[in-house]
Amino acid sequence: MEITKRIKKQQDLKPLPDEDNLGFGIHFTDHMFKMNYSEKEGWHLPQIVPYGDFHLDPAAVVLHYGQAIFEGLKAYKGKDGKIRLFRPMENAKRLNKSAWRMCMPQVDENDFLQAIKELVSVESRWIPSQKGTSLYIRPFIIATEPFLGVRPAKEYIFSIILTPVGAYYAEGFNPVKIFVTDKFVRAAKGGVGEAKTAGNYAASLMASEEAKELGFTQVLWLDAAQRKYVEEVGTMNIFFLIDDSLVTPSLSGSILPGITRDSVLTLAKDWGIKVEERPISIDEVLESAESGRLKECFGTGTAAVISPVGSLYYKGKSVEVNGGQTGELAQRLFDEITAIQYGEKEDKFGWIEFVDCKK
Repeated sequence: MEITKRIKKQQDLKPLPDEDNLGFGIHFTDHMFKMNYSEKEGWHLPQIVPYGDFHLDPAAVVLHYGQAIFEGLKAYKGKDGKIRLFRPMENAKRLNKSAWRMCMPQVDENDFLQAIKELVSVESRWIPSQKGTSLYIRPFIIATEPFLGVRPAKEYIFSIILTPVGAYYAEGFNPVKIFVTDKFVRAAKGGVGEAKTAGNYAASLMASEEAKELGFTQVLWLDAAQRKYVEEVGTMNIFFLIDDSLVTPSLSGSILPGITRDSVLTLAKDWGIKVEERPISIDEVLESAESGRLKECFGTGTAAVISPVGSLYYKGKSVEVNGGQTGELAQRLFDEITAIQYGEKEDKFGWIEFVDCKK
């Protein structure tokens, strides 16, 4: 793929934000990637252009029928100055699975990786260097055809934007408090729960706002059919260390297949830890917590990597996990994954892709 580049002049570049106050998803870089799709031409006009608005017709399908999918990954600057991407081809595969489910055109996986690498190279000055910071990468596809009617669109935009980020949660790597809801559901089997589509996140807002009003960081969702089995947290997959087994809900069609989730499973197996991917009820979780068998609970995701859970609140009752402290396994996994991401440990699984930043 030959990418056309229209790069800003040096004097027109934005000032870089303070690395001590990056937040998450607040600052956006000078440029973005954009490529168009039409039924006749397929994907065409790949280009890196100054960050700016899209022109959308008021009848664009994305605005009325929700054809929108996205991904999230990061670029990391190591002490050696090298720029690393963590398992980007898995993001390419997942984007295409989401595209298939939402009846959208798939993107060539090599083109996906090339577009990210070239854009990150152009914007390399934006990659923060402090430990724990990174450049968040947001690839997405939206339906742009002006048409009112329930059918897949025939025109799309694939774009990538970048934002330098600090810690995802204000708590940092401290344990978070999770609100378990049985009032709202995120997704049902047979629906689009395993696709990373915009509507899933819109559906989660009501419960998330309710949880925040009560002082909780995130929502833990239960299954739609019985409101009994644990599924995932709003922005993370969920894990429980019960006795000596690391348990996570099996991918049932309504749970997003997280890349960090898969990385945790791979590391745990490599370390000789017993891993169980199976249905787990909220009653089992609470009973194991009350009996002392629940040693740890943590979430996994690109944004936070590992997020320890200090307590679970369900039906008016709060249950503490591991004394409200970060567990040894959560800490070990966080340290291992971030060390690989920043080039401080050997990448024996072949997870890292390097970005060439030569001008």
